[in-house]
Parts: sequence; C-alpha cells; structure tokens
Amino acid sequence: MATFDLILTGGTVHLPSGPAQTTVGIRGGKIAEIGASGDAGETIDCTGLDILPGVIDTQVHFREPGLVHKEDLESGARAAVLGGVTAVFEMPNTKPNTDSADAIQDKLLRAHHRMWCDHAFYVGATNHNAADLAELERLPGTAGVKIFMGASTGDLLVSEDSSLAEVLASGSRRVAIHAEDEARMNARAGERVTGDASSHPVWRDDESALLATRRILALAWAARRRIHVLHVTTPAELELLGANKDIATCEVTPQHLTLAGEEAYPRLGTLAQMNPPIRSGAHRDGLWYWLRQGVPDILGSDHAPHTLEEKGKTYPDSPSGMPGVQTMLPLMLNHVAAGRTTLARVIDLTSAGPQRVFNIAGKGRIAVGYDADFSIVDLKARWTIEDDWLASRSGWSPFTGMEITGRPIGTIVRGHRVMWDGTLADAAIGEPIRFEGVEFG
Repeated sequence: MATFDLILTGGTVHLPSGPAQTTVGIRGGKIAEIGASGDAGETIDCTGLDILPGVIDTQVHFREPGLVHKEDLESGARAAVLGGVTAVFEMPNTKPNTDSADAIQDKLLRAHHRMWCDHAFYVGATNHNAADLAELERLPGTAGVKIFMGASTGDLLVSEDSSLAEVLASGSRRVAIHAEDEARMNARAGERVTGDASSHPVWRDDESALLATRRILALAWAARRRIHVLHVTTPAELELLGANKDIATCEVTPQHLTLAGEEAYPRLGTLAQMNPPIRSGAHRDGLWYWLRQGVPDILGSDHAPHTLEEKGKTYPDSPSGMPGVQTMLPLMLNHVAAGRTTLARVIDLTSAGPQRVFNIAGKGRIAVGYDADFSIVDLKARWTIEDDWLASRSGWSPFTGMEITGRPIGTIVRGHRVMWDGTLADAAIGEPIRFEGVEFG
C-alpha cells in the first residue's frame, strides 16, 4: 500500500482535464498520485470545497528593502496566503532598486523562510544596466526583467526608444512592461486638478497607454524579444495585443475589472488612484469583452500598498497604488458567482497562464510531479471583506465592506498547509520559484 505525507480527500479537484471528485496524494512536496489511497501522515477533508491549482500572482510590490513602513516581504506574503495565493513575483522598485546581482541576492536572503509563499524577484531595467541584464535575468530566483516606460512609484524609468532597444537586445526571457508614455504624460501634467483624483485618468489618458504599447510592440518585433504588458486598462490595447500574440502576452487586474471611475473616485478619492488609472465603466466593460475573447493571459493583483496617511495627501501629491494580493482571488470568485466568467477561466489566468507565459517549473497545474500547491476555496461562502481580515501593513483595501461570494479556505505550498480557515501555520516555508531552463540552460 502506498504511503503519503498528505492526502486531500472529499473535494472537487480541478485537473487539466476538468473538475473531478477524487483524492490527491502528496509526497516530498510533490503531487504523487491523483486518485490516491493509502496511509498518510495527514489527511485533509475538503468535502464541499474546490481544490484549485495554487494561485500565482505575477505582480506584487512588497516594498522591502527601504519602504517597509508600507509593507515588507513577510507581511505581504502573509496577505498573499490568507488570500489563497501560493506564489508571487515581486517588483524591483524598492530602495535601493533591485537592479543588480547583489540586490537580487539580498532579497532572496531576506525572503528565505520569512515569506509564507514561494517567490521570485524581478530585476529592474535602467538606463545603465542593459549590458548586464542577459546575465541577471538567469540568476536563480529571478522572474525576469521589468521595464517602466512611464514613471510610477519609485525611480526606475526607461522611456527613450534607444534605451528600450538596448534593454530588449540583452537577454532572451520574456520582459514585463509598464506601458505608459512618459513624454505624453509630462506634456499633459496640466490636466491634473488639485484635490480631484478623478482627473488622474484624464492626465494619464488612454492614448498615454496605447502609444506606449504601440511603441514597445514595434521595438519588441525589431529585437525579436518576447514581452508581457502589465495591467492593461484600455480595450484598444487588448485589441492590439490580441493581434500580436506571436510576441506579446498581457495581464489585467481585478481592480480594473471591478471598479468604475464614475463610482470609485467620488467614493474612494485617492484610494482609487493607481497607475495606469481606474478608468470608466465603459473601459471596464471593454476589458471584460476582451477577457471573454481570451486575449488576457494572466491576472495579476499589482499589489502596491501605501499607508492611509500617505494616501491622504491632496491629489496629485498622493502616491498611486493600492493593496490587492489578498483580495485578488476573492474578487474573481465573486465574479464567477455573478456569472461574469468561469472558474476554469480564473484558473487559467492565475495558474496555467503564469506557468505558460513565464516557463515556471513544476507549478501551474494539479498533475503528478508538480509542486503540491493548492488554493482551496468555498465557492458558496458569503462574507464581507473587513479591515480586520487584511494582513497588509498598509491596513486598508478599496474593497472593504464589499459583500463577496466565494472564499479562500486553505493555502497549501509544496505540501505544507500554510493557511487554513484564516489561521497561519507555525512557520513560513517560502522558497524561490524555479524556471524551466534558466538555472541549468
């Protein structure tokens, strides 16, 4: 008789072939058998629950080092696993920037068994490190290269075509892009209205995003370099990206799929301020149209926390960004409950999609030989997001008070139950994410 470290029983398991009432046997941190029976050190009864492949959030800002009053690697990862997220890609706009081998190594050391989930770190492209990026992107624990075409939070900025071409010419992995046109935004700075956050999408308008996306697509084709356009906010960009799938993938966020500017800015003020902006209800509906057309590859939270004191500054002196890693999966489960999308599509956007786009090794599906990562959810649970549930150091969410259908119940990372029913394990066990062909290719 087979023996396992852990068996999950009673739940609906979402396999590559579809949902099935079956068991999952785990041994040595890996999925050992589907339909397992035998002895186990631990058995978890998942009756009435759905067992999803572990959710991978490929865009978070956990602010460490240098900005830890907003967030740090431990608190951000705690928020992640409480929200059902098993792995994250963390962004490079920290202080100092993550733009060198030493900076990447520093983050990996800080993260080791302080982060509750598995993790990888982006290296930030600058106007000075292009020659080093081919080497940096292949370091263990590195998610790849991130380019900020438009200034956002921090001082990483590569805005000129010549510098962008140099970055794209160095390396081979897919490059993640924040696509807003710096020159156009500088020219439109006068569109900002003091004290009125609803002028944010007027300043950082559709054309600022679309112009940058057109530019980076042309440069990517010239360099024959794959790109991934982050947090797309306009239907026109998704239409364009859908016509360039040979070289480009893209991401949408739960907040752009959920919030509409007409309602959000009067209610939330600067709490709704982010880059690229929350736009109109028509924009939101357009994103849903292209999501149903299959164009977005990945759902990312763009978790970017600031304190309430910082967000309380008068616009435009207020910083852009909102927390989101903990609410990403609940929001999408609520959209499933409302009939806006299917659970299969959410799984593709949060597990299989990240694996496919970034060549993650051993994650992204429930299959033998893969890491035993699971997001276990109650699709019927009705609850309200409250501040006391939030683990981010920032302490707030634009979705506080929202009634939700669908709740993360358990988060299992490589066979370790790191969260169950809102309670964390005794110790964090997060390790670096592995990528196919990177560390030995």
